[in-house]
Amino acid sequence: MDEGTPKYLPIYLNDHLAGSTVAIELIKRAAGENEGTELGAFLVALREEIEADRNALLEVMSELGTGVDTKKRLTAWATEKAGRLKLNGELFSYSPLSRVVELEGISVGIEGKRLLWIALRETYGERLGLERLNELIARAEAQRGAVELHRLDALRQAIGPQAVSA
Repeated sequence: MDEGTPKYLPIYLNDHLAGSTVAIELIKRAAGENEGTELGAFLVALREEIEADRNALLEVMSELGTGVDTKKRLTAWATEKAGRLKLNGELFSYSPLSRVVELEGISVGIEGKRLLWIALRETYGERLGLERLNELIARAEAQRGAVELHRLDALRQAIGPQAVSA
């Protein structure tokens, strides 16, 4: 860490880096569970964008003189794996509710990322480039909108009136 780096900046940026690790692992799993569907294809493309956003964050961290907290990234990876052990209405299999919960988690993560880019624009915008940060904010907004369309579809399938089981 550079001497001029504020005390809490590395913590903040590493928390978001850890969040991106969770998001990428979650998206990989969800894409695998939905392979061969429109949602699966969407998630593969979204993962590529999220990976590009994570790389942008790593560049920002380097530009701001912030190192990567490897322990935090590994903890995030393990946390995502543990998060798979949630009740979804099925004992051992993927369920329509799994899809809803995953998309909601992805949406929350994207919103957190959008807020990160806004925070950086407000505090380091001139140094990091306002145009660059505005593009990252716009991409997060587009990602969130696209996820929301899939979430609403999954929600209707999982808990809508037509989702009554026999």
